[in-house]
Parts: sequence; structure tokens; C-alpha cells
Amino acid sequence: MLPKYYHGYGHTVPLSDGGKAFCIIYSVIGIPFTLLFLTAVVQRIIVYVTRRPVLYFHIRWGFSKQVVAIIHAMVLGFITVSCFFLIPAAIFSVLEDDWNFLESFYFCFISLSTIGLGDYVPGEGYNQKFRELYKIGITCYLLMGLIAMLVVLETFCELHELKKFRKLFYVKKDKEEDQVHIMEHDQLSFSSISDQAASMKDDQKANEPFVNSQSPTSNDSSLNN
Repeated sequence: MLPKYYHGYGHTVPLSDGGKAFCIIYSVIGIPFTLLFLTAVVQRIIVYVTRRPVLYFHIRWGFSKQVVAIIHAMVLGFITVSCFFLIPAAIFSVLEDDWNFLESFYFCFISLSTIGLGDYVPGEGYNQKFRELYKIGITCYLLMGLIAMLVVLETFCELHELKKFRKLFYVKKDKEEDQVHIMEHDQLSFSSISDQAASMKDDQKANEPFVNSQSPTSNDSSLNN
């Protein structure tokens, strides 16, 4: 029996046992690979979008790196909000007959924040033209918007001020505990070095050729002759 699904954005649920089993297996495999894919893409994009521009303005014009990073993060956040929230909301408010600008902006925010309530679904109207192409465009928009959101969040997380704020929540270790760990590490390294030296000496002794020493009586007889 083929798996049955109830269709709807945010409400797509498997109805049959086979569909539920496939959903579990697919989620266990698909979610980690999706996270790895997004992490790899964001780490490569942020080099060209954030780190190199900040370093360029810092070296080329001599501005403070912290100030440049803050201004860059603000500009990048404004561009992202404009390109993936404001402009798409205006487009959706035109394409969707029953949506106003606020409802369209609400859909963009709920979708890109991965909340996905499903109360607003684009392309579900009866008179929707080019429905398949419209759905593909929305999928590309959501994927690109999610990557852009992660890039902006990573950019803000690299700010020096936020790094100092995050350190407030780190677990602090006692100095005595750190000294004990250091001493234990030093003792382990010293014992490993001594063991290696002893094994090297044993190997050298085993590889040395045997020397046949002459007896003292033979030496005396040779001298008398």
C-alpha cells in the first residue's frame, strides 16, 4: 500500500503506516545532512561577504576593525531585511489576492524563521497562473532566504561585543583545578617521553653487533713471542 499524505503547508502529515515510517527515516537522515549542507555553505559565503570586506577596510583605510565590523553587520542586516522581507512581502501582496502587506510580511518572517505555522500558503488560489513555476520560485526564495539569515546571524555572532557577552555564560574553571590538569598532563607527557627513550635504548642495544673479545692469556702469549 502506497503512503498517503494530507497536503498543506505546515500540515503535511503521513496517514498510512508506511508513510509514517518513511517520514521518520527520512527525517533522521535528511535533517543532519541539511544542517551540514547549510553550515558548509554559510562558512564559505561568510568569508567573502563578511571577513574579507571588514579586513579590507581595516587594512586599506585604517579604520578600527570593531567599528567596521559593527557598521558592516548593520548594513548587511538592512540589505537582508530589504531583499528577503520587505520586497518579497510587497510581491506577495500583489500576487496573492487575499493578502495585504502585513500578512505577506508575516508569511516571510514565519517561513524564514523556520516556524512554519502554515496558516498562510502562497499559490493555493484556484485562479493561480503558472502554479508549478510559482511553487519552484517560492522554494528557491525560502532556501536563499534561510542561507541569508544564517549569514547575518553568524556575522553578528562574530562581533567583539557579542563575544564578550557570550563569555558571561561560559562555565568558569577554578585555578587550582586548571593547575591540577596541567600537572597531570605534564606527568603523562614526561612518562611517555621516558618510555620512548627507554625503548629506543633497548632497540639500539638489540641492533648492536656482537664483538668477540680476545682472552688475556692469548694476549700475553702474543707479547712473549
